Amino acid sequence: MLHEPSARSSSDPAAGYKMRLGVWMFIPYAVVYAGFVLINLVKPVVMETTVIFGLNLAVAYGFGLIILALVMALIYNQFCVWKEHAVYRSRPSKEKE
Repeated sequence: MLHEPSARSSSDPAAGYKMRLGVWMFIPYAVVYAGFVLINLVKPVVMETTVIFGLNLAVAYGFGLIILALVMALIYNQFCVWKEHAVYRSRPSKEKE
């Protein structure tokens, strides 16, 4: 029984772009998350404040972080798909096969 990949794989010509995009998208998320940590570190009582729909700041901020991560993941995926399609279209037809 052969244990080989089900599909041929090769180097990803869009890997550099994907890495840079991932780093640039991580930076704003890290800043927003650092704000959450900083509030908890410096003035944790503020997290008890009711902000929206009866939820306190801690819960609302936490949900916001989760939603932000999901939205950023969708954006990252779309940009990567666009780049992969652009790279694929720019390659000579012999390499596409």
